[in-house]
Amino acid sequence: MNIGIASDHGGYLIKQKLTEYLKNKGYNVVDCGTNSIDSVDYPDYAFKLCEKVIKGEVERGVAICKTGIGMSIACNKVKGIRCAKVSNSNEAKLCRLHNNANVIAIGADLSMIEIKDIIDNFLQTNFSEEDRHINRINKITKYEEEHER
Repeated sequence: MNIGIASDHGGYLIKQKLTEYLKNKGYNVVDCGTNSIDSVDYPDYAFKLCEKVIKGEVERGVAICKTGIGMSIACNKVKGIRCAKVSNSNEAKLCRLHNNANVIAIGADLSMIEIKDIIDNFLQTNFSEEDRHINRINKITKYEEEHER
């Protein structure tokens, strides 16, 4: 599986550790930046990651900033992205199972143990394909299409 990963300066160190973890698990990791702890604008990296997801270059994305909030907001501005800001492994599992999230945003303030558990649940959980969940996602997609900016 190809996994895209992006961070701002606040998530850079976690991104580096997480990239190594994912590669060791056999994932192909596509790094969308940033490449240092120097201050940057998180939307630039969120958009780069999301474009790779939309184009099918990666199957899922992981966005990291200090809290995960900014990255989540930016990712969800990209048509076709369903990004969940997650703080624990149960949320990571449910965002896939119920919402078919294709990107998650996490905060760099979590421990690596928590982050690994979150990532494992996100990557190992498939969408449920239940009609009720499909219907809800379709409503979101329809609204998005009807209200393009």
